[in-house]
Amino acid sequence: MNNYIFENVLESINDALVVVDENEKILIFNNSAKKLMKTGSRIIKGLYINDILPGSKIPDVLKTGQAEIHNKMTLDHITVIANHMPILDDNGQIKGVVSVFRDISEIDELSEEITKLKEVQIMLESIIESTQDAISVANEKGINILVNHAYTRLSGLKKEEIIGKNVTVDISEGESIHLKVLKTKKPVKNARLKLAPFNKDIIVNAAPIIVNNTLKGSVAVIHDVTEIQRLTQELNAAKEMIRKITGKYTFKDIIGEDSQIKLAKEKAKKAAVTPATVLLIGESGTGKELFAHAIHNESDKKYKKLIRINCAAIPEALLESELFGYEEGAFTGAKKGGRIGLFEQANGGTIFLDEIGKMSLNTQAKLLRVLQEKEIIRVGGGEAVKIDVRVIAATNEDLEKQVKTGLFREDLYYRLNVIPIFIPPLKYRKKDIPLLAKNIIQKFNIEYGRFVKDLSDEALNIMSDMELKGNIRELENFIGRAMIEMTIDEDIIEKRHLPISKSEKTALPENVDIYTSEEANKIKKLPDILAVVEKKYILEALEKNNFNKTKTAQQLGLSIRNLYYKIEKYHLEI
Repeated sequence: MNNYIFENVLESINDALVVVDENEKILIFNNSAKKLMKTGSRIIKGLYINDILPGSKIPDVLKTGQAEIHNKMTLDHITVIANHMPILDDNGQIKGVVSVFRDISEIDELSEEITKLKEVQIMLESIIESTQDAISVANEKGINILVNHAYTRLSGLKKEEIIGKNVTVDISEGESIHLKVLKTKKPVKNARLKLAPFNKDIIVNAAPIIVNNTLKGSVAVIHDVTEIQRLTQELNAAKEMIRKITGKYTFKDIIGEDSQIKLAKEKAKKAAVTPATVLLIGESGTGKELFAHAIHNESDKKYKKLIRINCAAIPEALLESELFGYEEGAFTGAKKGGRIGLFEQANGGTIFLDEIGKMSLNTQAKLLRVLQEKEIIRVGGGEAVKIDVRVIAATNEDLEKQVKTGLFREDLYYRLNVIPIFIPPLKYRKKDIPLLAKNIIQKFNIEYGRFVKDLSDEALNIMSDMELKGNIRELENFIGRAMIEMTIDEDIIEKRHLPISKSEKTALPENVDIYTSEEANKIKKLPDILAVVEKKYILEALEKNNFNKTKTAQQLGLSIRNLYYKIEKYHLEI
């Protein structure tokens, strides 16, 4: 009976059990051992161990009497761990070895799976940490289990102050969105709360975490309302640069008797009565926008909108959505219901694309589609929208050269260059300066409430001899500054009223006071001093770059938007 129990115990052991005597003959070889070593139904008892299990450590243990523990070996592609213990009699003589073999293949597989899961976990944590959005995760009990660095920056709380705490710990005003999601098992969007400890206004979007139809927690993305307001202000500022206007000027407003300007006007008049695309080519300040207005007003689209956009003044990320519009959900912050773009707003009318040479290649490709197919696709959309828009483009750059250097698409260039119109710079039409000057004086008389009649011959000669790199815009600036210098009872612009040209300036000592001698004893506020210097320096930079704002902004280290703001602030573009 005892032998029966003993044998059943040995056979019920899941691990493979092998016992050999001092002669290396097998005494015990249980069923688990037979399965592991695939010996089938043959009789194993009495066979030598090396015949059944060659390469084992059992003979070594018989010789040395030293146990061999945790020996890893492979049996027919199965990984096992073997423990060999010597059997000693009362006198310490070796009488055999008992060995236990354990299959660890499944353990290895599980270990590999765990390693992969850890790698996935690390990757997910890295993604969560690298995102700019503040993220908070709670478990199904409403306890915070994860927050990222963006969250700690936004809240001002440390991770240890959040992790393991109730989800209400970081709320100073409002209902916990995590608890609401856990209760309803539904997402919550655009909830307004105040975040502790600084009562920061936030907007929260949260969603339930459901695994195998079981609620496991809630994840929330938090946005700083202050940051959203700042971005909104930047967006509105950018939109201010997009001048949505109807045509204000006609060909009568384009002043000049020079043969080149007359030729440009005649070509523009012929272009106006066709639906063809027009490309206005000319230096900054030559009047390209005047021509665009005049062409629109002479066309059959004059009762529809003329929309003007400066391609250089709008950030690339914003330009595409402004031109073509976007669908709801196209990007973070997209307006509910989407929004139509400028091409759709100009439908039936004209769109004037100023500084077309600054447009990126990606947006150029989409503009090419508009010109070829007469349709647009909104950002985030898939449905084409048919449009009827007259395109007038303008550039102060050599587009042919840009095509050769790969900065401008060749196919788009030929689509735009259907009717090219060259607008001559002022240096080629010096005889028009008196006419232009009188027209500018009349314009500023209305704006400034003055009654200036004319320029003296000396003042006119000085202006005619000037190198007006900024063209008509620089001439306007020059005359406007001169009129500001005049007293209310003066009606003729004299030489003394003119801003000192660079050639007439003399080097000033480094410590010279920028105020007149009458003001020398007055202490001026520092912001006023800085404003005077900044205004003067920006104006000089604009004049040096022929009033090319993009180039000027780059040289001054300003964004194009910041430069536009300062030009408006200091009234530099008269």
